[in-house]
Amino acid sequence: MTPLVYIVILNWNGREDTLVCLESVARLGYSNCRVIVADNGSTDGALGEIARLYPRVRLIENGANLGFAAGNNSAITAALESGADFVFLLNNDTIVDPGIVDAFLDAARRMPQAGVFGAKIYYHADPQRLWYAGGYWDPKTLSFNEYGAGEIDAGQYDQLTETDWVIGCAMFVRTEVFRKVGLLEPKFFLNNEEVDFCSRVRRAGYACAYVPQARLWHKVSASFGGEDSPLKEYFSARNRLLWAQRNAPPGMRWRIYANSAGG
Repeated sequence: MTPLVYIVILNWNGREDTLVCLESVARLGYSNCRVIVADNGSTDGALGEIARLYPRVRLIENGANLGFAAGNNSAITAALESGADFVFLLNNDTIVDPGIVDAFLDAARRMPQAGVFGAKIYYHADPQRLWYAGGYWDPKTLSFNEYGAGEIDAGQYDQLTETDWVIGCAMFVRTEVFRKVGLLEPKFFLNNEEVDFCSRVRRAGYACAYVPQARLWHKVSASFGGEDSPLKEYFSARNRLLWAQRNAPPGMRWRIYANSAGG
């Protein structure tokens, strides 16, 4: 059987990025894919352009900026109701390799214990430089970090392996996982919702996996206005505390609180 894959792309006033992303998705080698674009109340004419250029793409109008989690949840729900076997959450500011879905499905066959799969992600502006090659919890900094961040790819992260967390800009999920652990948590709005989700997934008995053959290029933090923008700094700090409240054991939770307060 050929698994049915729903690709979910969230758009918020990102017309040009979304159109370029859809152009790369149109070149995928895997045929049993359907695409949903969920729109968070855009005012830049994106929906009309998407409908004109990609009439087979399903559009869901959320009507307002619901944030990353709730904005995606509307499309995830539609995919579940339509019989998807896998949901591929994909940021609109990415360009995918044509073989990315095939690579994810191969990993899913090889790792039946895994419920969430992440890609090897490069900087769009520096196509050989890694942004994410798996994620880990750093007990020294009390934070979630990325393997390979800033390194030139020389094959040093080419092993299919379990990982602590999968980054949300390219998250490939078995639909049974959503049915068991629920959708993304809207309280996060932006940032860290994928870390929360992966924490819940692992508690439910699934593994998370890093798939180096699944490749894409990311225009990093386009929705924030850059990696060092005040908006990203705010949500990173706020949502680290929210993650701790929801997922960390008491001792670690208080260490994170104290660390965030400068203690």
